[in-house]
Amino acid sequence: MSAFRCGTIAIVGRPNTGKSTLLNRLVGEKLSIVSSKAQTTRHVVAGILNEPECQFVFFDSPGLQAREREVLHRMLNRRALELLRGSDIIVFVVEAGRFGADDRMVLAQIPQGRKVVAVVSKVDRARQASDLLPFLERLARERDFHAIVPVSAKTGKNVPELLRVLRTALPEAPRMFPPEQLTDRDERFFAAELLREKLFQQLGEELPYRCEVLIESFREEGRLRRIEAAILVDKESQKGIVVGAGGARLKRIAEAARKDMERLFGGKVYLGVWVKVRRGWGDDERVLRQLGYGS
Repeated sequence: MSAFRCGTIAIVGRPNTGKSTLLNRLVGEKLSIVSSKAQTTRHVVAGILNEPECQFVFFDSPGLQAREREVLHRMLNRRALELLRGSDIIVFVVEAGRFGADDRMVLAQIPQGRKVVAVVSKVDRARQASDLLPFLERLARERDFHAIVPVSAKTGKNVPELLRVLRTALPEAPRMFPPEQLTDRDERFFAAELLREKLFQQLGEELPYRCEVLIESFREEGRLRRIEAAILVDKESQKGIVVGAGGARLKRIAEAARKDMERLFGGKVYLGVWVKVRRGWGDDERVLRQLGYGS
């Protein structure tokens, strides 16, 4: 009988390469919020996949950013770098056909001597598999990767092969979490993330980055979860954009988030949502700590 394998796997890359979609596909559950906009992920989220002789502990991370414009960006970069230093395996995600200065910056941050598996994402967009070959050859010259695996997290293509590669690379070790555990986060965290996802999906290109969600109250009353949440914005004018004419946009955002919460939590949810102006929240370390970004 082979020894049990278990270890941590950091999923890293520049913003918008499909890291969160990949995590969700690997564990078979929606743990990281996704949108078409870059920099959606702001927190480190663990996704745990259990097999009879193996436990994978994946960590989705914020995309490393070359420009640290405010305290929030510095905190996000610090968290991503901590993952790079502390994980058993690094999954470096690049978008098929694209490898630029930002990708190279992330790759340079990965310590030498680490097992790095390059995942080429979004290969479903390629017309033919042969179209990828020149890109894969160029990527192979960037570093001595443990393996390079083209995948489509959207369709699931080649994900079993990625798991096979990672399984053999994991160290022999006992499991870190009980076999029934899926993540290290609680329902309060996911309530905030699901509401923030709807902000990203329903607002324009710029405003989502100036929004954050604070869960002010989370109570279980029998089979009902009663949640009170505040959407923080920088300016009074942004508040009007989130609320919309007659409160219609805020109502749509809250309703979509509530339905997702009920599916995830498996029960009824009352969700009360307000929009509050908190000027400069992204540069206020005290507020960021309150929002769960840590030191």
